Amino acid sequence: MICLALLYILLVAQKNRVMDYNRLTNAEREVIINKGTERAFIGKYTNNKELGLYVCKQCDAPLYKSEHKFESSCGWPSFDDEIKGAVKRIPDKDGRRTEIVCANCGGHLGHIFFNEGLTPKMVRHCVNSISMNFIPQAELPAPVIISERERATAYFASGCFWGTEYYFSRLTGVDSTTVGFMGGTLKNPTYRDVCTKKTGHVECCKVLYDPSKISYEELVKFFFETHDFTQTDGQGPDIGPQYLSVIFYQSDEEYEIAKKIILELTLKGYKVATQLRPSAPFYRAEEYHQRYYEIKGTTPYCHKYTQIF
Repeated sequence: MICLALLYILLVAQKNRVMDYNRLTNAEREVIINKGTERAFIGKYTNNKELGLYVCKQCDAPLYKSEHKFESSCGWPSFDDEIKGAVKRIPDKDGRRTEIVCANCGGHLGHIFFNEGLTPKMVRHCVNSISMNFIPQAELPAPVIISERERATAYFASGCFWGTEYYFSRLTGVDSTTVGFMGGTLKNPTYRDVCTKKTGHVECCKVLYDPSKISYEELVKFFFETHDFTQTDGQGPDIGPQYLSVIFYQSDEEYEIAKKIILELTLKGYKVATQLRPSAPFYRAEEYHQRYYEIKGTTPYCHKYTQIF
């Protein structure tokens, strides 16, 4: 199984090196260059259900696989994931939305929306058909199988989610991280809502990982090694219910693994304050919280790594 045709990647790379982008029509330029929006329900790929690959109209860089696409009834092609590293997110000039562009050439694709409940991933890339080309699987220059390798998710809370994400995002075997809120009663909470300490949510980090490279048990151990799991009222100077140490388990197996590690720590003499709670709806935090330390170029103030196991 190969994820993308090697020949196709080489051709795209050669085109991008010389900046020989595809010539655009006036209508394409209006959307891709001038950041316009195609009228709803007229795009050629809105209802496309073929297997294949969606690529950037301007530079041919792969953007989405057909398995990422879903029916949202919004009038534009919708995707709940992207090919890793293919799409860049930028705060929109309107101050409310998040624009998505091709990470390779900067061409405007559309906007991204969160927590709509349309798929389990709680993400919708709303993309203009005119910003893309579609290559059916049979026409790809090598027998590409349009399917993602197996990945799994885990949810950890260890105080300020900036620090939690900082460490997990650097761990080998972790594909991506997202910070948000879990465990409360209010639907679609904002950061300001959670800070009132009345919603019941905990700042949480969603970890997408490759089980063939790292196990859930290794993730749990790393979780305990990157914060003070003996603190009962928060983490470091951050005090409050939203900063508690919590593992949100998704199965009996995850619960038993976490319970086993807690027993190991107890036998080592630690008083473990970490709570084990069943997973609940995860609500992505505002965009400025994502990859906070990476963007700021700083390091966590209340998390540090201490080898225990």
